[in-house]
Amino acid sequence: MRAVLVLLAVATTGTNGFAPSAFSSRRSSSTQVQMSAEGEVSRTGFLKQMAGAAVAATLVGNPFAALAETLPSGVDVKVIKKGDGPIPDIGELAAIRFKAFAGDNKIDDIFDTPEPYYTRIGNGGLIKGVEDVLPTMRIGDRWELTIPGNLAFGPKGRPASAGKPRIPGDQTIIFEVEMVGLPGKEQELIDIIGD
Repeated sequence: MRAVLVLLAVATTGTNGFAPSAFSSRRSSSTQVQMSAEGEVSRTGFLKQMAGAAVAATLVGNPFAALAETLPSGVDVKVIKKGDGPIPDIGELAAIRFKAFAGDNKIDDIFDTPEPYYTRIGNGGLIKGVEDVLPTMRIGDRWELTIPGNLAFGPKGRPASAGKPRIPGDQTIIFEVEMVGLPGKEQELIDIIGD
């Protein structure tokens, strides 16, 4: 939210601090940034557009649409969709959908399968970068994680196997994950089965 406010403050001030004319007058005319009247946007104009987009995203109901965060572990988190369900407890069964890439190679994709992938939160069944993030997600959250190699497959990587590409050592992994269910906390199931 702070980033939105900073962008909004910079974009709405009348300053022209980012405009080419604000650069040092020592530049020769051959090195100055030229702007045409046909479609090029000044930096101030660009910032105003970005601030407007951020404000629009907030008003639409997803204040994190354009924001990303780096966690202390080094995992970058970009919120694609914000959920409003409960948060899982350590040891609880969770249903997730995900897809993962190592560079251009698709490692896995569970988004199009009939059943989600079930895992126990905190049991170590997934790569460390994902295990660190899952306990902070709510049902309905969909996040894109950029996981550094040391929190993915480490310096050894992963050898190729049937239908799975080889992953080089210390490879950064892009992991898109959605928390789709917590069988022990879903009110619909509790109503059907009982507490």
